[in-house]
Amino acid sequence: VNTITVTVPHQFPSGDVVALDISEAEYMRDYAESHHEWVEGVVIKMSPVSGTHDKLTRFLDRLLGTYLETTSSGQLRADPFVMRLKNSRREPDLQVILNDNPNELTENYMDGPADICIEVVSPSNATTDYGDKFLEYEQAGVREYWIIDPTRSVARFYRLDENATYTQVIVNDDTFTTPLLPGFAINPSMFWQDVLPDTLTIVQMVQDMLKGD
Repeated sequence: VNTITVTVPHQFPSGDVVALDISEAEYMRDYAESHHEWVEGVVIKMSPVSGTHDKLTRFLDRLLGTYLETTSSGQLRADPFVMRLKNSRREPDLQVILNDNPNELTENYMDGPADICIEVVSPSNATTDYGDKFLEYEQAGVREYWIIDPTRSVARFYRLDENATYTQVIVNDDTFTTPLLPGFAINPSMFWQDVLPDTLTIVQMVQDMLKGD
C-alpha cells in the first residue's frame, strides 16, 4: 500500500483551499499571479472582486498613490503583490511601504511586513480579513491594518501599540489621521458614497491635505 504524507499547518486557514503541501517556490511559480495566498503549505483561492470592492480599492489606490508620489515618502503595491511573512504569503489589496521600512521591496514581493496593509472586505472573505489576517499582520509587525468593509459601511483602523498589539484607532471629528502619513486626513464616510472622487479631485484633496500639514 502506497502511503501519501501531507503536511498541514498548525491552524488551518480560512478560505477556499485549492491545494495542500505546496512549497513556497511552487506557490510563487504557479499561484501567486492568479489571486491565491499561501499559509504553511496551503494554497487559498481569493474571492472574486465585486464592482463595489474594485471601485473602492481603485479610489484608495489613487488617493494613497498620489499622496506617496507627492511627498516622496514611500511606495504603494496593489493585489496581486505578495507580502512574505514568516509562515504565510499574503496579497493585501493595498500595501504601503515607506522609505524607512527596513525590509526589502523586490520586483516580485515584499520581503517582510509592509507599514500599512489595507483589506477591502468582501462577504466571502470577512472571516479571513477580520480573523486570520488580523493575527498574522499583528504578529508580523505590520504597523497599521485598515479594514474597509463596504457591506457594513464600517472602516476600522488598527495600529501597533508599545506591546506590539493592535489597538483600534479612534476616529475623532470623523477624520482619520496617522503619524505614518503626515498631513494625510480622510473622513471614512466618503468610502460609502455612490460616486467616489475622480482623479482630478483626488489630486486636489491631497494638495489640500498637505497645505494644512
